[in-house]
Amino acid sequence: MDLQILPITEPKPPIKDENELVFGKQFTDRMLVMEYDRDKGWHSARIEPYGPLTLDPAAMVLHYSQEIFEGLKAFRRPDGSIAMFRPADNVARFNRSAERMCMPEVDEKFFLDAMLKLIELESDWVPHSAGTSLYIRPTMIATEPMLGVRPADQYLCYVILCPVSAYYKGGIAPVKIWISDYYVRATQGGTGEAKTGGNYAASLYAAKEAAENGYDQVLWLDAKEKRFVEEVGSMNMLFLYDGKIVTSPLKGTVLDGITRRSVLTLVKEMGYEVEERALSVDEILEGATNGRLEEAFGTGTAVVISPVGSFCYKDQTVQLGDGNTGKLTMELYNKLTAIQYGQEEDPHNWITMV
Repeated sequence: MDLQILPITEPKPPIKDENELVFGKQFTDRMLVMEYDRDKGWHSARIEPYGPLTLDPAAMVLHYSQEIFEGLKAFRRPDGSIAMFRPADNVARFNRSAERMCMPEVDEKFFLDAMLKLIELESDWVPHSAGTSLYIRPTMIATEPMLGVRPADQYLCYVILCPVSAYYKGGIAPVKIWISDYYVRATQGGTGEAKTGGNYAASLYAAKEAAENGYDQVLWLDAKEKRFVEEVGSMNMLFLYDGKIVTSPLKGTVLDGITRRSVLTLVKEMGYEVEERALSVDEILEGATNGRLEEAFGTGTAVVISPVGSFCYKDQTVQLGDGNTGKLTMELYNKLTAIQYGQEEDPHNWITMV
């Protein structure tokens, strides 16, 4: 399949004041688009001007939620070059989500090369300020106009780009986590490990309740016993417990986070033992009280590393340490961002230059 590059007639100037960047609000001039038909396969790959999509009201994505997406970033380095962090891993995960949602897989090399070309064309949109980046959102939706519960025969895949500010404008700061004792995000055998929109829609009500009670995020428990922690809505969770790193195992209900993978590699190199096991909510509450739980932090593309200052479960609130960002959490944040922005060497070949 060839990649066609269409001209843009009215380019927008990139935002001059990067302090005005807002996550997910401003988009670049171009987007990558390609289409799929069951009989033809993928076709009509093109980079075209950013603009609205035209969908039939019966498009199956609107009725049966056949949709997947990814999230990754490109970073401006001190010498002006642009780097992406583990993009091949994101494309591979995109295909795993597609398989789970009965959608066609993309050619991973072609898709990554096309994405790199899009970013190259939109390079002026990659911001320069410390902590800023270009957020990349690959998406696939079912477009066949059909009312009937079955996998669609037609799909649209596209990639849009969004310049974003530093997640922590005032510096990295601990968040307050509400542990849900009623709502659940995913169950074994479901779609929890796929990056599909329905998983996030199901989390909105609990997130709304948490925000109304003054909390930043919801920590989900397992659906069967509502006892063991899984992940936060937008992050994987890791705990420094009894001197070890403890994190939920990947058993179909937890997203296989790219940042999670990277952090687990780094902590093992730092000499920490890693236990992939489900930590109980009782262990969190007791560990925060008796000091066995020293630190907790979330990992994700948007936040990179997000320290946790406190947990609330039912009527009990516990603080971790003095409520500030832990030493290990800060060390991991600094090390990972230094690799992403080219301030440290990349011994793992995680970086792909644009």
